[in-house]
Amino acid sequence: MKLYGGLLSPFVRKVAVVLGEKGVDYTPARGGPGSTDPEFLAASPFAKIPAIDDEGFTLADSSAIVHYLEAKYPDPALIPADPKSCGMAVWFDEFGDTIFAASGLKILFNRVVGPRLLGKPGNEALALEGEAELPRIFDYIESVVPDDGWLVEGGFSIADITIASMLCTLTYVGHGPNSHSYPRTAAWHARVTARPSWQAVAVKEASLMQRILPDLATA
Repeated sequence: MKLYGGLLSPFVRKVAVVLGEKGVDYTPARGGPGSTDPEFLAASPFAKIPAIDDEGFTLADSSAIVHYLEAKYPDPALIPADPKSCGMAVWFDEFGDTIFAASGLKILFNRVVGPRLLGKPGNEALALEGEAELPRIFDYIESVVPDDGWLVEGGFSIADITIASMLCTLTYVGHGPNSHSYPRTAAWHARVTARPSWQAVAVKEASLMQRILPDLATA
């Protein structure tokens, strides 16, 4: 299986961790906005990441890919079968990919991705707008993370992966888990990122960051 997109993206990282949890090997492949690679564009016609090519089956969008992987590799389950737990897992996945990402990526894109990777000027006003939106989001996460265990009853799930992935990306712009202001969130995030699947992705991510943004590689 090919996985298109860099691990700096919370969406690509999310899929990589899911693959790790399910024990599925993948080959990293380059792709993203502005790419003209025909193989990538066949997998992602709108040049969005992540995308996959699984022996000729192509699919884009992290949540669509996760549902595909869950159906093909049901063990271990990352989307609970219990109706209430399933609903909450889908909610956290949606919250992470939309509300949380909409704010956080204003900062990442305008301070890192645009000016440093794509050669486009960043919009600092948008970055500041994203920063102003984060406290309400962090307050919500702090209010729902458990003192131990995982976000959704029944075990580790896509809910934990999605929210933790966005937090990891924000670490590169100085807005990662803050144990002083948000101790429950920081403790929960440490539990998530200690998992073997996450550690394996973190090694690959560190290598990537060392090549493309060495000053942020230790963030």
